[in-house]
Amino acid sequence: MERLAQQAVALGPALRSIAAAALGAALALAQPPVSQPWVLFLALPPLLWLLQGARGGWGGAGIGWMAGAGYFLAALFWIWEPFQVDVDLHGWLAPFALFGMAGGLALFWAAAFGLARALGAAGLAGAVRLATLMAAAEVARSYLLTGFPWALIGYAWVDTPVIQATALIGVQGLGFLTLLAAFALGAGLPLAGRLTVVAAAVALVAAGWGYGTQRLAQPAPERDEPYVVRIVQPNAPQHLKWQPEMQAVFYRRHLEMTAAEGPLGPPDIVVWSETAVPFVLGFADEYQAEIAAAAGGAPVVLGIMRVEFIRDDENWFNSLAIIGEGGRTKAVYDKHHLVPFGEYIPLQQTVRRLGGPTIETLTRGGFTPGEGPHLVGAPGVPAFLPLICYEAIFARHMWAPEGRPEWIVQVTNDAWFGTVSGPFQHYAQNRVRAIEQGLPMVRAANTGISAVLDPLGREVVRIELGEAQFADAELPGALPPTFYARIGERPVLIAIILFFGLTFIKFLSGFLRSPRP
Repeated sequence: MERLAQQAVALGPALRSIAAAALGAALALAQPPVSQPWVLFLALPPLLWLLQGARGGWGGAGIGWMAGAGYFLAALFWIWEPFQVDVDLHGWLAPFALFGMAGGLALFWAAAFGLARALGAAGLAGAVRLATLMAAAEVARSYLLTGFPWALIGYAWVDTPVIQATALIGVQGLGFLTLLAAFALGAGLPLAGRLTVVAAAVALVAAGWGYGTQRLAQPAPERDEPYVVRIVQPNAPQHLKWQPEMQAVFYRRHLEMTAAEGPLGPPDIVVWSETAVPFVLGFADEYQAEIAAAAGGAPVVLGIMRVEFIRDDENWFNSLAIIGEGGRTKAVYDKHHLVPFGEYIPLQQTVRRLGGPTIETLTRGGFTPGEGPHLVGAPGVPAFLPLICYEAIFARHMWAPEGRPEWIVQVTNDAWFGTVSGPFQHYAQNRVRAIEQGLPMVRAANTGISAVLDPLGREVVRIELGEAQFADAELPGALPPTFYARIGERPVLIAIILFFGLTFIKFLSGFLRSPRP
């Protein structure tokens, strides 16, 4: 290992950049659907060695940017897919979106690597410093510019018992510990020190594995009274979903699966997917009544567009509604965390005045954001936290002002994400939300993966990607609030500040002791 480290340090700038990009791309193998977390322990230490050979902070930033670009290109290549739905109109934008997203997110890695190199990347202190700054970069990209916490390092553990540690420290905390263990393996230490670091890394993984195994050994909690949920997945390809001749086909498919006999008897509630119907809430009473009739008196939760008219303006919302008996609307939630450039264009009025692109053909000027997270319920419907599509990737949206829900409902349309990696990554992040909060989750996708999850993230029922199907399950009960549900990410942020402070003090003490000319 020491010889490999010396060779990495000795590489020229061009080879270092190529190696950094290749290692970054390799890191993406840790993410779903490949899900090989051991790759992190092979690819992260060489990045530390490359950083040590970089020339100053700017050289370190270059290594970080190349590694980040490689990682995000490989992990997020599904971003290409939405632009292929209407390839003649939008296909030319795909490379700009993919490379722009990868390059932009890589700037967070560049900042972490650059600062780590400027402060010193050698030894165990350098490894801890880089891990801490990388963890800070992962937090920053989760919040800044509306945030995009996709493919966080911690998600590498989603198919192992270790992911249960997110009930204590969240996915950010799990990512931080992973970065600390992996970069420490690359620290240039004497043999005894290297053995100690390896033993500590193995012990850390073993502790997480043991904790997760112990949690997964317990049965799913049951509700005091059984509550049967039906999820409906129509499998409407995105390029067909809004074609006039196909809208009736998919709508009838929803109705037929809602009215079908199930193995558990009539469901207590039925959940459809995001924008499940082609009509607007409140403007198609006969269709809403038809939905209620198909459900046989059970409420139906569905994704639907709605509009408010204020003076001469139309405000459109991507919403979730509960349709009750007779087709009456019992409750509504408006998606509040919208997708930039998909559901709205930032600074749209300015862009329009400058002659830039709009998205009026899709949403008549873009959607209006809702007020924020809040609980939804109705007579016969236990209070739940609604999430529409990619709102579920934001751990910070799991708290509502009304208090703790009994369950989480996510409606989504993963047909935008293709069939290779995007739907699996999205689903994995949803599973982690259930684990973090200790709450059951019901997920209905237009197509993707629809499932009922228990509060440990285990599947009660699942509908596979590409299937038109419904599934019934008894809604599991909730666990007591997890440590993460009570505390959130405050301990992780404190740990990042503390670790960075300690390594900075070490750097500062060494700087002050160095001889002056």
